[in-house]
Amino acid sequence: MRQQQKLGLLISGLICAFNVNAQEQPKAADLVGKNYLGIHGMRMNTDDDRLAPNNVDYIRHANGIGLEFGHRLSEYSELRLSYTRLNLTRTGWAPSTPSGKNIAANYLYFPNKQNFYVMAGASAIDVVDSDLSANIGAGYRHYLSERSAVYFEGNGHYQFDNKYTDLSAQIGLVYFFGDTAKKIVRSAPAPTQIKPAAPAPVAKAELDSDNDGVIDRKDQCPNTPAANKVDSDGCTIFTEANDEMRLLVNFDNAKAIVKPEYLDNIKVAADFLKQYPHTDLTISGHTSSQGAAAYNKKLSQQRAEAIVDVLVQEFGIAPSRLTAEGKGEEELLNPANTATAHAENRRIEAKVSVKRKIAVKR
Repeated sequence: MRQQQKLGLLISGLICAFNVNAQEQPKAADLVGKNYLGIHGMRMNTDDDRLAPNNVDYIRHANGIGLEFGHRLSEYSELRLSYTRLNLTRTGWAPSTPSGKNIAANYLYFPNKQNFYVMAGASAIDVVDSDLSANIGAGYRHYLSERSAVYFEGNGHYQFDNKYTDLSAQIGLVYFFGDTAKKIVRSAPAPTQIKPAAPAPVAKAELDSDNDGVIDRKDQCPNTPAANKVDSDGCTIFTEANDEMRLLVNFDNAKAIVKPEYLDNIKVAADFLKQYPHTDLTISGHTSSQGAAAYNKKLSQQRAEAIVDVLVQEFGIAPSRLTAEGKGEEELLNPANTATAHAENRRIEAKVSVKRKIAVKR
């Protein structure tokens, strides 16, 4: 009886035996770290260009049986080594059937952790000539029990030196061995009867009159507003903010008369000074580049003093808080020699910034 028939009978018998006690397939996690041994049968359709030993006939195909060893690396992957003895058939009559072998190392990847897998690896295929091949393929494994499974897979082999392309189909039976580490279940200790302790005397709560979270005995700032956040001494926590005021007034050519359209802007500056009575304000007058420098210096001083007069006479700001200075044509906003640029440069500017405290809210 030929080797393939023997292998088929053997695998069939083992499948029947395992099916008697078949269980649900094992979880992938239970296979991690285990090894397995297996037997398989292979059918290889060889490349049409392969010559038989007499260099006349061509190899048609090869059948064989073999052994394998594997190791489960993770829930998703395995490594497998295999050896297959091949009987070759060829066209025409021959006094004997040539033989060959296939030694392979493959990496198997299980995308769903269980049955279906894809594979890739390298093979030393000895069919007339012995050459290194690369192979890729896919297969399906059916578990008969927690330790045994049958599989079917197909591979394509590419032999680099002679550029042969061979195809193979393989069916096999594997058996896992080695025990999975069992989880240690520790029983909960028996409850200990604890005699209830006598209740401790309740200390009288100290007063916190303003409800700021700091007791009166330690409160350095009593009666803080309830909405304010306080420090460990019971005092309001403040943060700083900047209030800024900017004033810009333009003038007609060669004039220092304040036009009525700017009175609202000047009132905003006056209100700011009233809100912050300890703040002083410097008003800088400017001119365009037209005219003599000495004349422009005098004209810019007159423009700054005109704004001071409005703040004092119209809005009641103390003269001691105001300073007028003439810059002439020293600080042009627009250096261009155009009518628009000259109009922009005929101006006064004033700017003041004040830091103020803001209570941090709870």
